[in-house]
Amino acid sequence: MGGAGHFLDACFLCRKPLAGNRDIFMYRGDTAFCSDECRSAQMAADEAAERKAVTHHGALPAARREGPQAQQEQRGKVRAGSILAL
Repeated sequence: MGGAGHFLDACFLCRKPLAGNRDIFMYRGDTAFCSDECRSAQMAADEAAERKAVTHHGALPAARREGPQAQQEQRGKVRAGSILAL
């Protein structure tokens, strides 16, 4: 089977090998990083790309487009993949 190795073989950002008894920093479930710094850099890049996409496409969340009633309906809903802290 050639191709890419297992996602825990190397840091997603800097490609440093992930081995030994060192910590592995995870992001979005299946993206591994060698350090908090690499993970934070990827998170910042993803957030910037998402902001750019929203700005470029002019998309606003449904609650903003539809007014106060839509905002009330959205309140209390949980997105898939989010963590709910009580």
